[in-house]
Amino acid sequence: MTADLTALGQPPHSTAHSTAALMVRGIFQEARSRLTAGSGAQKGRVTPMATDRPSEPTAAEADLLRWATAGSVDDGKSTLVGRLLHDSKSVLADQLEAVARASSGEGPDLALLTDGLRAEREQGITIDVAYRYFATPRRRFILADTPGHVQYTRNMVTGASTATLTVILVDARKGVVEQTRRHAAVAALLRVPHVVLAVNKMDLVGYEESVFRGIVEEFDRIVTELGIPEVTAIPISALAGDNVVEKSTRMDWYDGPTVLAHLETVPVADEVTDGPARFPVQYVIRSGDVRLYAGQLASGALRVGDRVTVLPSGRTTTVTGIDVLGEPAELVRSPQSGALRLADDIDVSRGDLIVPAAALPAVSRDVEAAVCHLHERPLKPGDHVLLKHTTRTVRAVVRRINGPGRLDLNEIGQVALRTSERLAFDRYEDSRRTGSFVLIDPADGSTLTAGMVGATAPGPPDAAA
Repeated sequence: MTADLTALGQPPHSTAHSTAALMVRGIFQEARSRLTAGSGAQKGRVTPMATDRPSEPTAAEADLLRWATAGSVDDGKSTLVGRLLHDSKSVLADQLEAVARASSGEGPDLALLTDGLRAEREQGITIDVAYRYFATPRRRFILADTPGHVQYTRNMVTGASTATLTVILVDARKGVVEQTRRHAAVAALLRVPHVVLAVNKMDLVGYEESVFRGIVEEFDRIVTELGIPEVTAIPISALAGDNVVEKSTRMDWYDGPTVLAHLETVPVADEVTDGPARFPVQYVIRSGDVRLYAGQLASGALRVGDRVTVLPSGRTTTVTGIDVLGEPAELVRSPQSGALRLADDIDVSRGDLIVPAAALPAVSRDVEAAVCHLHERPLKPGDHVLLKHTTRTVRAVVRRINGPGRLDLNEIGQVALRTSERLAFDRYEDSRRTGSFVLIDPADGSTLTAGMVGATAPGPPDAAA
């Protein structure tokens, strides 16, 4: 079965190659200084979360949260982000003055803080993914403000693919719409650990609790079916600032956190640090008679003395040395980069995967995956492609596409691939780094498709209607 994300084309300034590169390679990855424990929320339930903001740590203790916005057109995503930046004092004075000059109303149009493209301002919609970096005393943030229009749903895949949390906005007047279901399905497919349901424009429905509760109940049914593990529902008015940074005085029936309070306290630990070690070899360094194998640890940690296996060859050896930033170290932890020295002189090259001998991933030439097609040219059975997985690129053929037998631009579907060489991979639900890949056109190098190993493609977005 395939899910048609849109029948329209991509924006002229956006390329499929950059979309998949962001999704799989995570070019905005940076070291997290401290990670907290995972959440124990009840699976599939949407609940307002009552949490007091704890005492603020020092700047050196602040960790990093990647999060993305999603929602239908005019649900207020850009206004929410603008309000968040403005009220948390994360906007420079000259930026605010420039926005005030460009605004047509009495006050500054906060949506202009993220809608930077000329076409976005002219049409009053978000087209491209806008990345913003800001910080509070408690945490640093990388935000991806994604488009809401059906035409640009693929860009939501880009923004949410490396996110730990996604905020899905709903207009309180319209309730859950098709695009809400679509974005919830994408968040489920991408295994985003935390989802926030932000019911916006509560000021336009008189701040009525019954409206909020009705939307929460409907969204609850959707996330239960999709298997989303945690959802926190927050009633807000981005335009008026209710429950964005400051608690609303007009919704005393809500006792949960504001959007910022939740962003500052949600756990950010994930498989990048918690999972078994996965070290894709990027480069082989030879210094005299010594060989070092350099790369970025995709997950887990490796220590001197660990027994490891090199895949796909299956040879086992011991880590005898680790260099981090050119200095000897006893340990390398994801997402750090480093270089390993091994006890045995075995054949290791770019694209190989070094893993703990006691925690091996699957090794096979057959790959079953859910994919999102990113190119105007359809993907069909029998197509010969290149498959890029971590640092390894191999030839592959599309053996089967479930449903109609082809995938067009922005469609999500289930595929079976056969590779020319064995690959070592995890299921996407276990590792978003080593469970993802891209398909590349061998003729011109353009990116065709982004895939998630072992994932199941969702049904059509109106399936829950």
